Amino acid sequence: MTTTHPQTKWPLERILFAMAGTVALVSAGLAAFVSPWFLLLTAFVGINQWLYVAFGACPASIVLKRFGLTPQCGWR
Repeated sequence: MTTTHPQTKWPLERILFAMAGTVALVSAGLAAFVSPWFLLLTAFVGINQWLYVAFGACPASIVLKRFGLTPQCGWR
């Protein structure tokens, strides 16, 4: 007997959080082991998160929407 699981598609916000967290962790590692200038990358992530909060869009969300991802939260 085989069971099929419906393919779950992550919403836009979940992917944005995953991307931001990954870039922030990589940036922290690079800052610790290579150069503190990589902390600017972390600042860039924070700025983009605030853009999404303030305007409902950031560069990454615009690109992801063009790939067909839909937001879970509705902006009104």
